[in-house]
Amino acid sequence: MRIPVLYKDLGLMDYQEAWDYQEILFHDTINAKTRNIELPQCEVLPKTNFLLFCEHPHVYTIGKSGNNENLLITEQQLKDKGASVYKTNRGGDITYHGPGQIVGYPILDLEDFSLGIRSYIEKLEQAIIDSLADYGIKSERLDGATGVWIDTDKPGKTRKICAMGVRASRHVTMHGFAFNVNTNLDYFGYINPCGFTDKGVTSLQKELGREMDIEEVKKNIRSHIAKTFDMYLNE
Repeated sequence: MRIPVLYKDLGLMDYQEAWDYQEILFHDTINAKTRNIELPQCEVLPKTNFLLFCEHPHVYTIGKSGNNENLLITEQQLKDKGASVYKTNRGGDITYHGPGQIVGYPILDLEDFSLGIRSYIEKLEQAIIDSLADYGIKSERLDGATGVWIDTDKPGKTRKICAMGVRASRHVTMHGFAFNVNTNLDYFGYINPCGFTDKGVTSLQKELGREMDIEEVKKNIRSHIAKTFDMYLNE
């Protein structure tokens, strides 16, 4: 039986505002789950799984294991480029978010899907891999790194098209993925993306040589996430 999940497209939203919203949903889900453990089955509290999509203004985020030295520009240069920077509570190192990039924040109770955190990330990666295949792009995982990559067998040409960083507590997730569609890739030049100095970054637009309809791409990714996780998306 498919698991119902509430889908929301938040549009272009400030990173801190989106983070705060995630935290509310994340803790509400954990609280409902925790209290339900102590209640009879007939009295359980409602608990919802969520899939949030949005875009962010120019921002760099650094994960719990991230190194500040992977940000290669000064505070003044950040301001000049209209960008901000946040230390976050997700996994992973530094990445960039900006207009033209689909950011997905699944807030899911993994126990509803019978998943552990590793299998959850692998399924999220697979949904992106399947989405790219619809555009004729072969992508895959890279040993020792999360996310979705192209040309992993070609040293010097390996490039990331989708970054991932997740937080989980009591099997409930937050944060998620950042898929480059029409993203301005110049902003990745001011960091060592995800801590790597020998690998590149790409976008759907760059790979296909044309600007993409981002709403169409969102629809495609939603469809593959729903199929991969056996979920039913409500809006």
